[in-house]
Amino acid sequence: MPTPINTTTDALSWQESALCAQTGPDFFFPAPGSSTQEAKQLCRACEGRLQCLEYALTHDEKFGVWGGLSEKERHRLKQRRGAQGWGDAKAADTVH
Repeated sequence: MPTPINTTTDALSWQESALCAQTGPDFFFPAPGSSTQEAKQLCRACEGRLQCLEYALTHDEKFGVWGGLSEKERHRLKQRRGAQGWGDAKAADTVH
């Protein structure tokens, strides 16, 4: 009998190999007015970036850098998605 798939665990498996797991949370949740450039640079090198971004968009994460985008950038992306009907985070590949 096959093992049932745990969609919650499978959906979050990207977190295990994410580069952010190797740094502290302060790096991705900088103080207001601080630069997010270093966190975004690390995100760009991460294989789980698109899954991370999709997670943040789906769960309406309000703070921090997720999938290489800041709060304001994610908000703009959500607005564009709604206006243009984009279905997944792959469209965000063009957002920097």
